[in-house]
Amino acid sequence: MNRWLALTLFIVIAFAASAIGALTTTASVTTWYPTIAKPSWNPPNWVFAPVWSMLYLFMAIAAWRVWLRRAESGAGSTIVLWFAQLFLNVVWSLLFFGAHNPGAALVEIVVFWGLLFALQVRLIHLDRVAALLWAPYLTWVTFATWLNFTIWRLN
Repeated sequence: MNRWLALTLFIVIAFAASAIGALTTTASVTTWYPTIAKPSWNPPNWVFAPVWSMLYLFMAIAAWRVWLRRAESGAGSTIVLWFAQLFLNVVWSLLFFGAHNPGAALVEIVVFWGLLFALQVRLIHLDRVAALLWAPYLTWVTFATWLNFTIWRLN
């Protein structure tokens, strides 16, 4: 497969996951989410779309860089884990915004974070640029985990 076609496919797959999450989130952001207690440090709603757009792009490029090294040991299983984390990313939106269940979402995001951390470690060994692209995602989900916990506790 052509390397640029592969990059395009990783971007399309990442943003398809984003679209699924957005479909679940959009209605709740204007109906349910404003009614629940949130900490004073909760970001304004307008922050989430640009941050997540950047993160989905970075995660796609990171996966593509690993794909370019697919002949190296560990690259193939890292791509499989990339798809697994993308699935967990969507599931979190379904639990938190779709089911309006911060408790279930908290349990899920802890597992999700663990997978992201494991991927960060793998990326450091496989491709340092991919690891740098992955770091903001891990950082944001770390913040989101704390926010999820706080929302769960307040509600």
